[in-house]
Amino acid sequence: MPLLKILTEADLRRIVSLDLDAVKCMEDAFRALAVIDAVKMPPILRLDVPDKRGEVDVKTAYIPGLTAFAIKISPGFFDNPKIGLPSTNGLMVLLSSQTGSVQALLLDNGYLTDVRTAAAGAVAAKHLAQEDASIATIFGAGVQARLQLQALTLVRPIREVRIWARDGLKAVALAKQLSLEHELVVAAIDDPKEAIAGAQIVVTTTPADRPIVDASWLEPGQHLTAMGSDAEHKNEIDPTAIARANVYVADSLKQTRRLGELHHAIKAGLVANGKDFPELGQIIAGEKVGRRRDRDITIADLTGTGVQDTAIATLAFQLAEEGNVGTMFKS
Repeated sequence: MPLLKILTEADLRRIVSLDLDAVKCMEDAFRALAVIDAVKMPPILRLDVPDKRGEVDVKTAYIPGLTAFAIKISPGFFDNPKIGLPSTNGLMVLLSSQTGSVQALLLDNGYLTDVRTAAAGAVAAKHLAQEDASIATIFGAGVQARLQLQALTLVRPIREVRIWARDGLKAVALAKQLSLEHELVVAAIDDPKEAIAGAQIVVTTTPADRPIVDASWLEPGQHLTAMGSDAEHKNEIDPTAIARANVYVADSLKQTRRLGELHHAIKAGLVANGKDFPELGQIIAGEKVGRRRDRDITIADLTGTGVQDTAIATLAFQLAEEGNVGTMFKS
């Protein structure tokens, strides 16, 4: 009978870290999506559970050259913290690209998604933010807010951080936590406009359904990465900002036209539906140019792609095999 490897969250935390290897893993995934025609990534399947402020996304992608592909089930129930549970969890199934056989069940409770999402933020900053960017503003006070800062420190010389969240007490608590984890100046800021002023990198990490960043707040030279708009109803950035930015970059243009920040700019009539924009993978591959001048305002619209999930799951399985980690199960 075929053998199936089962990896728990504890197993995965032992072998997969938010580090430069994870960043390179995401770079390679974005590059493949942009330049390899044979990559197959179907639209996201999403189930909404509105009465519980919940949603479930299913993502997948096939990347030629990788021995396997992942199917991820990712619930997000955003009222969970009120009852002492995390907002997100989930799992991934890894299948052979040769036979379709199930190779591994990754019971990560959303850990791999957290890592690949934060690593994607680092990739965006690496290729779009000013090289000497040292002041960062994070919108949100959840797990991803903390990880986005950790990821930024891998690619830019961050020395000062501002935290803004709708819940000011959570922002204060996160600022205290981050100041202990990093040798940085970290402060919680009540006014979102003040939090952005003078920052070189801004990252939004919320499930907001209406803009929390006004276009008028953005300053020349800033880079903004929007992480939260992964469904049609979500919207963190004033659509006017998308139209006015010097450089707008999508993780998947086909996807951001449907459910990203770009989707809202198109819906508002500020951007033509057929207008072409660069994808992050094209910039990584050198096919298109991102930031041209220090004064450019750049925006990365990261909605989360199936290629990221296949890439991180494949990396996790490889590391598990090398380290003999996980439990074998006869399926």
